[in-house]
Amino acid sequence: MTHVDLPVMPPLSPMLAKSAKTVPSPASVEGGFQYEPKWDGFRCIVFRDGDAVELGSRNERPLTRYFPDVVAAARLSLPKRCVLDGEIIISSQGRLQFERLLERIHPADSRVQKLAVETPASFVAFDLLAVGKESLLDAQQSHRRERLVDALGNAATAVHVTPATTDLQTAKEWFDTFEGAGLDGVVAKPQLASYQPGARAMIKVKHVRTADVVLAGYRLHKSSSPDEPRLGSLLLGLYDDQGQLQHVGVAAAFATARRAELVAELEPLVVQPTDHPWGRWAEGSDSSDRMPGASSRWNAGKDLSWVPLDPSMVVEVGYDHMEGTRFRHTTQFKRWRPDREPASCTFEQLEEPVSYDLAQLLG
Repeated sequence: MTHVDLPVMPPLSPMLAKSAKTVPSPASVEGGFQYEPKWDGFRCIVFRDGDAVELGSRNERPLTRYFPDVVAAARLSLPKRCVLDGEIIISSQGRLQFERLLERIHPADSRVQKLAVETPASFVAFDLLAVGKESLLDAQQSHRRERLVDALGNAATAVHVTPATTDLQTAKEWFDTFEGAGLDGVVAKPQLASYQPGARAMIKVKHVRTADVVLAGYRLHKSSSPDEPRLGSLLLGLYDDQGQLQHVGVAAAFATARRAELVAELEPLVVQPTDHPWGRWAEGSDSSDRMPGASSRWNAGKDLSWVPLDPSMVVEVGYDHMEGTRFRHTTQFKRWRPDREPASCTFEQLEEPVSYDLAQLLG
């Protein structure tokens, strides 16, 4: 690991946000809010001490080796000694492309270097935690914002400062329009608050929608055993224009007792892999990362085996937004839909946000 000597040292857990259904009014907190777009990338704290640069993830895992392009941009554009909180993003065709970020989490350095050239990443800064010999963790949000804008005034094209406003109406407009560029909501930060590592001291507002999807299988929970099987997550699918069932995501939040009940309830639907639309993945004969049997890029040893089910049941789930042809985050189970035919569960039901050019947002 690269050595740095800074007023704020790694590892550092970033400040987090709690969810709200609507953008909060500035009158609801002393001093009002600073509103920012909610970026959809890899949360990253950048530590720079001269030529030494470290990139830390939300879970305090090092990201440095996966993003040499961001390291180079930090050396070119950031103050010589600083700590910044922000997001690593990759954009293409005017939108954020989260899947391209996942491709970077690869064990082969040659592959990482190749992708850094083909699909270069950028860093969007939204907080300044230290500069020079000064820690800004105890400074108010409004002051940190002023210092951030001043520190990155001459940043190169691969480093950006996130837009920010204190106007509620503008924040609501951002919530509606920026989704078309791949962003997933708005964040509200109390103007008078200090930076609080690991605390949910901000507010996030994300888009919430529902969709009817096909239940195609399930994974067992990590606490499951042969004597006491417990369901971990439902595997969900939608039919494409060619009538092929595509894996689109999972639903995973269930009470412990319910996990055991679901295994028993779904037992009559269990089928052999050869009788399932995703049979080649269930047998492990296809390495595609688009299907439920693919290895995890974050944890290569994680068990992602699954139980194929006859795709005859429909479930309604809540989701925030799509990333390509998949739900970006884990969906929320709402209810079974015995009144829906699985074949009617297609991508056409999904709401398509109005397009918005990411380049315009980043200036």
